[in-house]
Amino acid sequence: MIQQTEQLSRIMKTHAEDLNSGPLHRLTMMIKDKQQVKKSYIGVHQQIETDMFKVTKTELDKLKASYRQLIKEMNYAKEKYKEALSKGKETEKAKDRYDKATMKLHMLHNQYVLALKGAQLHQHQYYDTTLPQLLDSLQKMQEEMINALKSIFDEYSQITSLVTEEIVNVHKEIETSVEQIDPSTEYNNFIDVYRSPGIEEQEIEFDASLLEENENLKANEIMWNNLTAESLQIMLKTVEEDLIQTQQMLLNKEEVVLELEKSIEESSKTCEKKSDIVLLLSQKQALEELKQSIQQLRCTEAKFAAQKELLEQKVQENDGKEPPPVFNYEEDARSVTSMEKKEKLSKFDSIRHSIAGMIRSPKSVLGSPSLTDVISSSEKPLVEQDWYHGAIPRIEAQELLKHQGDFLVRESHGKPGEYVLSVFSDGQRRHFIIQFADNLYRFEGTGFPAIPQLIEHHYTTKQVITKKSGVVLLNPVVKDKKWILSHEDVTLGELIGKGNFGEVYKGTLKDKTPVAVKTCKEDLPQELKIKFLQEAKILKQYDHPNIVKLIGVCTQRQPIYIIMELISGGDFLSYLRKKKDELKLKQLVKFALDAASGMAYLESKNCIHRDLAARNCLVGENNVLKISDFGMSRQEDGGVYSSSGLKQIPIKWTAPEALNYGRYSSESDAWSFGILLWETFSLGVCPYPGMTNQHAREQVEQGYRMAAPQRCPEEIYKIMLKCWDYKPENRPSFIELQKELAAIKKKVS
Repeated sequence: MIQQTEQLSRIMKTHAEDLNSGPLHRLTMMIKDKQQVKKSYIGVHQQIETDMFKVTKTELDKLKASYRQLIKEMNYAKEKYKEALSKGKETEKAKDRYDKATMKLHMLHNQYVLALKGAQLHQHQYYDTTLPQLLDSLQKMQEEMINALKSIFDEYSQITSLVTEEIVNVHKEIETSVEQIDPSTEYNNFIDVYRSPGIEEQEIEFDASLLEENENLKANEIMWNNLTAESLQIMLKTVEEDLIQTQQMLLNKEEVVLELEKSIEESSKTCEKKSDIVLLLSQKQALEELKQSIQQLRCTEAKFAAQKELLEQKVQENDGKEPPPVFNYEEDARSVTSMEKKEKLSKFDSIRHSIAGMIRSPKSVLGSPSLTDVISSSEKPLVEQDWYHGAIPRIEAQELLKHQGDFLVRESHGKPGEYVLSVFSDGQRRHFIIQFADNLYRFEGTGFPAIPQLIEHHYTTKQVITKKSGVVLLNPVVKDKKWILSHEDVTLGELIGKGNFGEVYKGTLKDKTPVAVKTCKEDLPQELKIKFLQEAKILKQYDHPNIVKLIGVCTQRQPIYIIMELISGGDFLSYLRKKKDELKLKQLVKFALDAASGMAYLESKNCIHRDLAARNCLVGENNVLKISDFGMSRQEDGGVYSSSGLKQIPIKWTAPEALNYGRYSSESDAWSFGILLWETFSLGVCPYPGMTNQHAREQVEQGYRMAAPQRCPEEIYKIMLKCWDYKPENRPSFIELQKELAAIKKKVS
């Protein structure tokens, strides 16, 4: 009896330990998981609610407010333009402001149309898929937990089962109750009681009241014209990139879902006890969260796809066409004579085409004896063809086409590896993608194994490019070989720096000439590649001992190179800091004079540098300082350039009028020259030491000017203060600065 009692005691103790480490422990874990599910659901629900309100309400309201403001600004500019026409004063300036106001309105209109389309898709996805799937996910997790609870109770009933009749009866009742638990129907009553009423989707439509004061814009239609054509191309590329990125994220997450589902399935098969499925709840919750994330990405994918379709439709409709002008100024400007119209170029057209003509200039080949040679060399590779201009921007190609039948071939900037024929025909510049299929190049008709043979065929037979266009090739536009180098002409060496557009290497030409090679990243947006070539466009025109020299460009294929003379001493700022203990006063004045000489030369060419600083000057042989880094430079006939904003502005070096109004001029360069002088005589100290950019800007507005550096002569400091005069018209010209510094240099021993 005693032995059996002890045995029973041991059994009871074992059961108690199993009960504590098994079902009771699992039950505690499940309670925590249930709390986590609730927290996760609340967080996801709040997020999608917030996103819904932001996309369908907040963002649209902001755009509508901006829309109304821009309409007012455009109408105000329009009235000013009419007033200028009637008075015959400052017509071009008024027209420029009118153009800019209209361009801003049209671009915002396009943004509003796209945002509206996105909001419609977002709302539909929200009510049709996202919210129902979230509720389904919650219910599924609750059912999974009920199933886990059932397993816990089942194990509990087995552990607590004893042989007495009374306990056996209790055990049977417990067992029966556990068997009656059905996860799929457990929440039916709860759902019936707390079910939300049906929600009717609100109509998201274009606000017609926005168009009451403007007749040129159309509801739900993308505007394609001379003010928006380039921005639409950029918007399309951006949307395409966003769509591809979203689709890639979808693929990645779907792969993770498959792996997680497989892991859960395998773990389910290896559970030793029924209650072990509680251990899988955290993985199942992670799986549901992933599925929610995938659904949100699908909603985003649908939005981008719809916006891409809108943009593609508009771009494809007008492929090869010249963008129509928004306004016909020839009818408006009746007070301007026909001769004046030919001689004057509008400020807006100047801005639009300021980046055109980089590096190349078309040569007149009509009637030239060598015309046949230009075309008949179809056996040469494409890159050796005189009419192949490499990866030049579309806007530059258009500038090169001036006469009926002018043509050239280029590599697409937006889609590297794709080639485009650009032609001037019937007053329009047309662009035709050269199709490649079945190893043959063609437009519509006969295919050829190489592009030179295709071009030779159309040129010699005068066969139209497409029947619809009727375009015929007459005059090949030959590239200016003076500045064009082949990638094979340059051997890259060590990396010597990195810039906004790419990396800078030491290099060597075939004749062993050392050079600096600036490279352009292949994945940069088209507008940044154009800005990259801007420096070459500027430098091509200049030849001065204090200006860094351009040797050439490599645009025949990607990546694009700009080849510059290699300056051995490196950048001026690093040089000052490295040699600060060796530099004498006379040498510092010489550096300042070199900089003034280079800037005086630029001033005579109406070139505005906009980023003059020690870091952007180089020190060459015999300690000759050279002005460099023309990436932000502009050449304007009037000597003034207005900017609507830059992503990165060197605040401490920039003149107040440029910071406040975007107005750059040689006078604003003179302000920067004053800062450069301060850097020079402080031996490389950062301007406005101890101040942030914003603090320095505020102090300058209040009249603060930096004190003279320790080694700075009084005459030099007086020049600095002249350069820092708040009124641009009171600052000295660079010719004056050059003369003053030359006189000071003679006095310094």
